Amino acid sequence: MQDTMVLFPAPGMGHMISMVELGKLILHHYHHKFSITILLTTGSFQNTPSVTSYIQRISQSNSSISFYCLPSVSVDTTPTRSRAAMAFEFNRLSTAHVPHALQQISYTSTLRALIIDLFCTSALPIAKQLNLPVYYFYTSGAYALASFLYFPKIHEQITKSFKDLKTTELLFPGMSTLKATHMPEPTLDRDDPAYWDWVYFCSQLPKSNGIIANTFEDLEPKAIKTIADGVCVPDEPTPPVYYIGPLIAEAEERAGEDGNEVGDENECLSWLDRQPSRSVVFLCFGSRGSFTVAQVRDIANGLERSGQRFLWVVKKPPQDEKTKQIEQYASEFNLDSVLPEGFLERTKDRGMVVKSWAPQMAVLRKESVGGFVTHCGWNSVLEAVVAGVPMVAWPLYAEQHLNRNVLVKDMKMAIGVEQREDDGFVRGDEVERRVRELMESEEGRELRKRSWEMREMALAALGEFGSSTRALVKFVEALG
Repeated sequence: MQDTMVLFPAPGMGHMISMVELGKLILHHYHHKFSITILLTTGSFQNTPSVTSYIQRISQSNSSISFYCLPSVSVDTTPTRSRAAMAFEFNRLSTAHVPHALQQISYTSTLRALIIDLFCTSALPIAKQLNLPVYYFYTSGAYALASFLYFPKIHEQITKSFKDLKTTELLFPGMSTLKATHMPEPTLDRDDPAYWDWVYFCSQLPKSNGIIANTFEDLEPKAIKTIADGVCVPDEPTPPVYYIGPLIAEAEERAGEDGNEVGDENECLSWLDRQPSRSVVFLCFGSRGSFTVAQVRDIANGLERSGQRFLWVVKKPPQDEKTKQIEQYASEFNLDSVLPEGFLERTKDRGMVVKSWAPQMAVLRKESVGGFVTHCGWNSVLEAVVAGVPMVAWPLYAEQHLNRNVLVKDMKMAIGVEQREDDGFVRGDEVERRVRELMESEEGRELRKRSWEMREMALAALGEFGSSTRALVKFVEALG
């Protein structure tokens, strides 16, 4: 029987794609040694149409990757429950089916390791009971990982909800401070069951056989040293961490990932081909990032006043104005209804607005793109790093404020926007100022130079003798 690694991603295309890319990386170096089986949750928290088409593409192009569908589960969607609490319960219910899945897989393959997402932590004791090595695949960077390893200590030190600590700065070992209110949403309210789930997730990280992280040594040396020094887990040994990034999906793998057809892709890419070198600022806020109509109009006014060329992806405004996220990716909306009157006509000679989706990796690699306004999602950060494009950092949710900190303060690859304290709103004149700063100023030129140097380091890390390739070898050797 062939040895197989079982990978267990959390629901959602971003988690799924990252885990599949890890499987592809392992197979690229060890195709003769392993096959990959991916456990797939099914039910209310999977975006079924796009997941189904993505799985079909992967299955057709990678014969050594197979998918095992866990039984469908559903959760109580009471309006008073937070989305995070419901998502974490969905993961827990799905994990109850993992022992049977592993047993079924073991009939035809020899199980060598279980690799789990942070949000699938309830699978860790299952693997331990089976004496199966269990590793985390942490899909964000070392800075955020260090923060989450230390989070149980923060939990002991602070007994109030972070959402109520408007002026409190959290201090993580060896890193910049972070406003308590800028922590990921599930951690903000101690009365939310999701908070206690988060404490559990983070407290179990050191109990694994190791952590695989999607970053590389030259990108985050300070955070990586902090983890290696053991100060993030002061009360027990820190597990080995394998930095194997930057791991990103190629443009063709991401096509239509949000449930959208690849409609205007060729149009926006050909438009970029007609623009001067490094002249266009690209604005895109991930698969879920979305703004109120008021915020969209302020962005538009700032872009118009900046005089810069731009390519801007606009999504349907969220139903709940507090979230800055949308759940229904492909829903239709009228672009003219959210933009200032006459904006498209006035900017048609130097700007392009696309609805809902653009091929981000392909865009960032275009010669004409000179800057990227991003929500600081880690996949987007890595895509910009690999393309050598400097950023304006505009975090919206999840661990993005942590990523903004390291981008601006440590990596020196981004300019941060000033956001209104209570709701994160960014005024149009701030958009204008930061876009102009990135595209015109001496600091912007320095960021561009630094970004290009980091691009070279990223490519070197993935080379035959690079740090990330060596880390992958160490991981496989640890399996014996």
